[in-house]
Amino acid sequence: MAKRGRKIIGARYYNADDAYDSSEPHSPRDSIGHGSHTASTAAGREVQASYFGLVSGTARGGVPNARIAVYKVCCLGGCSSADILAAFDDAIVDGVDIISTSLGSKYPVPYPKDPIAIGSFHAMKTGILTSSSAGNSGPLPTSVRNYAPWILLSLPAPLTEDLLRKQFLGMGKFTLSLKLVFYIGIGVLLFVYHLK
Repeated sequence: MAKRGRKIIGARYYNADDAYDSSEPHSPRDSIGHGSHTASTAAGREVQASYFGLVSGTARGGVPNARIAVYKVCCLGGCSSADILAAFDDAIVDGVDIISTSLGSKYPVPYPKDPIAIGSFHAMKTGILTSSSAGNSGPLPTSVRNYAPWILLSLPAPLTEDLLRKQFLGMGKFTLSLKLVFYIGIGVLLFVYHLK
């Protein structure tokens, strides 16, 4: 287990287009919280949590003992293709095990022009898995932005009646079913977890 203070083992930032606003740090520091949120989803340590009082328990990232190398490619002005590709190159040379991206274009981009598809292809050729968000809108046919078949995709889904169900068992007891759907390339995997 990594010692406290040793979670982040490397950090870089990129600014090929000189797009940083004067109000944001010219550093790998997360200025809006998105990077911190996605890092905790991937490698957050165990904490006690509650989901609006419906269920409480221990929350953790996918691999809580993992360490993180940060490659900040976006600023308030957007994300540069040159910065994205440079970060992929650096991550490959640095020997990371998995690359997790949480960014994408407004519209699907053909592979030869998509820096995420290109960078993740180079990573895949060296044995590095890229995990990425598919997009943050939908469910229109063009709402999936990162669709290269060599990327492990996750899709956004609001917690609605369809995904989160509370079943009362009587005498103050209930089970909570959470349906999680993961899309890999064009295939679909469905996982259902029952929390008590």
